[in-house]
Amino acid sequence: MSREKHWEAIYRSNAPTEVSWYQPEARLSLDLIRRVALQVDTPLLDVGGGASTLVDGLLSAGYRDVSVLDLAPTALARAQERLGERATQVRWIVGDVLDAPLPPASCAVWHDRAVFHFLTDARDRARYVAQVERVVRPGGHVIVASFGPDGPSRCSGLEVVRYSPDGMHAEFGASFRLLDSMREDHRTPSGLRQAFVYCLCRLESK
Repeated sequence: MSREKHWEAIYRSNAPTEVSWYQPEARLSLDLIRRVALQVDTPLLDVGGGASTLVDGLLSAGYRDVSVLDLAPTALARAQERLGERATQVRWIVGDVLDAPLPPASCAVWHDRAVFHFLTDARDRARYVAQVERVVRPGGHVIVASFGPDGPSRCSGLEVVRYSPDGMHAEFGASFRLLDSMREDHRTPSGLRQAFVYCLCRLESK
C-alpha cells in the first residue's frame, strides 16, 4: 500500500482525537515556533500537519502566513471542519513532502512532528533534507520531532527510526546549526507514554 493510501485509511477509520499522536494542545511545538517566528507574518509550514491542533494555536497566536501539508486529504478536511471559518486563513496543501512542488525559499519556519521518523530508507531521508534546504530560506529555522531512543519502534503499523538529538542532526548535516533540543513525554489517548525528541536548527547560508 502506498503512503498516501495508508494515511488516508488511518484518518478515515479513526477520529482525530483517537490517533496515538493526538495532542489537545501542541504546546511544545507552538513554544518553539514562537521562539523563532517573531513576526506574525513569518511564513510557517507544518509538514504532515494532518488534523493536528497546532494550526489552531498558530492562528490564535496571530500568525497570518500558515501552510499545512499532508498526504491525506481526509486529515486536512478534519482540521478544516474543526476550524470552521478560520480555515480560510490557512493554505492547505495535499502532497508528499518528498516531492511536493513547494516554492523555493518560501518558508521561514519548517515544522514537522512525527513525519521524519517514518522515513526508514536513507534515500528518502536525503530527499527530505534536500527539500528542506530548497524550501526554507537561508537563516530560517527547522523544527523536527521524532520518537526518541526509548520511544516506540513502530507506529500506525509502520516501522520508524528513533533518534537522539545528535543522531537527527547528523541526518541533516553541516548546513543546519543545532540550536536546541528537548524531550517530550507524550501521553497517547489510550494513556501510553511515548518519548519524543525535538530539535531546533537554523539553516545557514547556502
